[in-house]
Amino acid sequence: MSWLAVTTANDLVTLLQFPFMQRAIAGAVFMGILGGLLGCFVTLRQLSFFSHAVGHAALVGVALGVLLQLNPTWMLLPFTLVFGVLVIYFIDKTDLASDSVLSIVLSGALAIGVILSSLIQGYRGNLMAVLFGDILAIDQTDLILTLLVLVAGSIFLLSTLRQQILLTLNPDVAKVQGIPVQLYRYGFVILLSLAVAVAIKAVGVLLVNAFLVIPASTAKLIGHHFRRFLLQSVIVGSITSIAGIIVSGLFNLASGPSIVLVQFLVFVAVFSWIKLTIKTT
Repeated sequence: MSWLAVTTANDLVTLLQFPFMQRAIAGAVFMGILGGLLGCFVTLRQLSFFSHAVGHAALVGVALGVLLQLNPTWMLLPFTLVFGVLVIYFIDKTDLASDSVLSIVLSGALAIGVILSSLIQGYRGNLMAVLFGDILAIDQTDLILTLLVLVAGSIFLLSTLRQQILLTLNPDVAKVQGIPVQLYRYGFVILLSLAVAVAIKAVGVLLVNAFLVIPASTAKLIGHHFRRFLLQSVIVGSITSIAGIIVSGLFNLASGPSIVLVQFLVFVAVFSWIKLTIKTT
């Protein structure tokens, strides 16, 4: 067992010397902070299905990028942004429930994405990478984009934290107090859409929603004060992302699923610990 531990430690040190691993670790920290920060508001505002819909609809942007022989990332960002804003606009302008609008738009976008994907001839590596994610393949451009979204999101949310908390807990009271509810609402949707776009390369379309929801849900189990909940969500998101990459590198597993699996196991562990603590008191 000790020999195995030494071998694993040596492998880890060797892995950390590679530039792709260093970029992946940096990306994991940025995305973990971003996911934890936004995830708090996503879970409390019940926007989990919204981020899920944006993530899946991003397939259209990726397929268009591959068909037009453009970098899928540059198609992904504007497409998710436009899609997110349009969904909120449709929800505001119809009497239908938000989940119904999301289901309709998601179904239509997925249908278009699948049709466009079927038109792609030959190698579909870019498409598969976006579906399942590969944080080990992120480049310097991806890091810069993620950092820009993180900085913009942190400034927007933290500088208006009191208003954001009130808007999250009671939108009607926020409106009465003169807070520009629609402006903040659309601003958050734009930020969330961009965050989904930059996180897709790391964890893939199929798992991007978990990347936003699981760390925040784990933090919510142990933190009841909002500011503490926010900090714990960021910490959980960052640490589990780094741990997932290390597991992926050491055992040669897919990076996106490895990150989400670690996040899931941490959630189960925290949930079990809380339940056991309640039983013994």
